[in-house]
Amino acid sequence: MPHIPIYQVDAFTHELFGGNPAAVCLLEAWLPTDILRKIAAENFLPETAFFIPSGHQGHYELRWFTPEIEMDLCGHATLASAHVLFNHLGWDMHQITFHTQSGALTVSKNNDLLTLNFPSRPAVPASLPTEILKGIGVYPMEVLKARDYILVYHDEEIVRNLQPDKAILDQINLDPGGIIVTAKGKHVDFVSRFFTPQASIFEDPVTGSAHCSLIPFWSQQLDKKEMIALQVSPRTGKLYCVDAGDRVLIGGTCKTYLEGNIFVP
Repeated sequence: MPHIPIYQVDAFTHELFGGNPAAVCLLEAWLPTDILRKIAAENFLPETAFFIPSGHQGHYELRWFTPEIEMDLCGHATLASAHVLFNHLGWDMHQITFHTQSGALTVSKNNDLLTLNFPSRPAVPASLPTEILKGIGVYPMEVLKARDYILVYHDEEIVRNLQPDKAILDQINLDPGGIIVTAKGKHVDFVSRFFTPQASIFEDPVTGSAHCSLIPFWSQQLDKKEMIALQVSPRTGKLYCVDAGDRVLIGGTCKTYLEGNIFVP
């Protein structure tokens, strides 16, 4: 029975049991999508990343799956994949390139800090669907939308103390997006949380892709290009952010939790 090497990595954290956990699987060639979905569902983590060599040194094809769907972009599982290559699979150069549904994404290494180079996704003003307002429970001072709805609040404590009603929010399908709640930070530049209606993992611990929209928004609001962000889920994660025009840089550290093998028929 063939086996697939698997690593579980906590991303955007300096410590185990923090940040956002991702499974990372190295394949020799693509398996059928149905098998990839089943593996991700079996792992039951916010994201499972699969990658294969692309034929060029330092270049890989990368895909991401939640327990339910394939995603168009995922930050923490990309960071985790680079961590595995740099720390477990012997890649000793300073950069890796992943080829994905969202184009070529690079990850650079500077000591323990890994930095994603992702597309910027500026949000535009939007109306707030009634189900989201009812489910979140607190009216924001501003609403925007890119892939995700962004609800902006005037105080960090509001974001920390929100208790969304999953039953109400599960009445809408934002596939593949979600709901970001955010505010200016007290000890960092900005904070956020991320909720995904109809997903088995309702609150994502640390959402790198959400910062493709948060970074350009807060860069304009704060008149800063370099910022530190905190996703204030129970696990918490820190992100080092740069607004680079049509790209955003999202930095973080990772910790390996486990290494093993998956056996598939």
